[in-house]
Amino acid sequence: MSTTSSTDNPGEFPQEPRPEDGTRRSFMKQAGGILGLALAPPFVGPAERLAAYSKTVEGVTTMQLKVNGAVRSFQAEPRVSLLDALREYLDLTGTKKGCDHGQCGACTVHVDGRRITSCLTLAVMNQGKEITTIEGLAKGEELHPMQEAFIKHDGFQCGYCTPGQIMSAVACVREGHAGSDAEIREYMSGNLCRCGAYPNIVAAVREVAGKG
Repeated sequence: MSTTSSTDNPGEFPQEPRPEDGTRRSFMKQAGGILGLALAPPFVGPAERLAAYSKTVEGVTTMQLKVNGAVRSFQAEPRVSLLDALREYLDLTGTKKGCDHGQCGACTVHVDGRRITSCLTLAVMNQGKEITTIEGLAKGEELHPMQEAFIKHDGFQCGYCTPGQIMSAVACVREGHAGSDAEIREYMSGNLCRCGAYPNIVAAVREVAGKG
């Protein structure tokens, strides 16, 4: 039994149907552009990479965040979280990504003086606000009193949760919720420590609150 070919030229593979723009072809173009950026030689500077990226991915916008007293500009998609903006775009990696669901407190920062979990808010929503990260607590070489207390009382082991613990502890004292060990535990309960350094953390917070 003979078979017929879908092409008029024997020996050639049949042509695939060509998808319309906005389907697989446009996706492959974008994917190829992003892959090219990832494999770009090291002599391509950040500005060139950023410009190329903004042309490759649709929906990229320019944002400005005031972090630790300085206004920083970057380009990202509007869906980028504040946590990812700090870590991936502004290189402020002191703020940690733990659960990425607002349950562990590792990503705690201050926005307009209030502590928040930065994984649950969009960067674009925090433009024009005062953002403070763990990098903004110390004054040069002078540590914040809470940082000193955590060192003194050994309030950390692996250290991964420590930035979020310290940011929450500073807010806890500022809010007036450090009147007793029980109150400290209650208002620090949103920050989890897998190493179990809770008694030392409470001691650090209590000392700073007592000095206030």
